[in-house]
Amino acid sequence: MGLTSFKSFEESTKEDWAKIVPQLAHTQSLVADKIIEQLEYLRQDHGGFPVDRLEHSLQTATRAEKDGRDLEYVMCALLHDIGDNFAPYNHPDIAAAMLKTHVSEANHWMVQHHGIFQGYYFWDYIGMDSNAREAYRDSPYFDYTEEFCAKYDQTAFDADYKSNPLEHYAPLIREFFAPK
Repeated sequence: MGLTSFKSFEESTKEDWAKIVPQLAHTQSLVADKIIEQLEYLRQDHGGFPVDRLEHSLQTATRAEKDGRDLEYVMCALLHDIGDNFAPYNHPDIAAAMLKTHVSEANHWMVQHHGIFQGYYFWDYIGMDSNAREAYRDSPYFDYTEEFCAKYDQTAFDADYKSNPLEHYAPLIREFFAPK
C-alpha cells in the first residue's frame, strides 16, 4: 500500500487517509501480544511487596474469575496495574485508557479509580488520607469499586495463593483485544 508523504496533517489528503485507515486493524491485531509483553515486565518488580506485580495481577484476575465474574471484569482485574512500571503514582489512568473502548462505563470507572479506593487500606500508614475515596461517595460506581478492591485487589498479595498463570489468560487477552 505504501507510505504517505505529507509532513503535517494539514497537508494530508483523502488518498493519504485511505492508505492509513486500513492499517488500524493491523495495529490493533498487535495489541494483545503487546499487553502480554507488558504484563511480563511486571514480573520484574516486587516493589517490596510479598509477590511481584505480575503475580498480584494474576491473583486479582484469578480471584475474580473463580468468583464467576465475566470476561470483561476479569480483564479489568488482570490489567488494573499494568501501568505500574510506567507511572506508579497514576498507573490506574494508564490501565483505564487501555480498557476504555473495550469495557462498560462501570468497569472503566472502577479501573480508573481503584488506586484511590485501594488507598483505604494503607494510605494512613504513609501520611495520606485513607478516606480519600469518600470524595466519590455519590458515584453510582462507588460500591462496585469498593467491592473490587475489598474482594480482589487488596487480597491479592498472598505468596501461597495458586493463581492461574499468564498463559491461561493469553487466549482471553487475544479474544478480548481482537480487531472488531
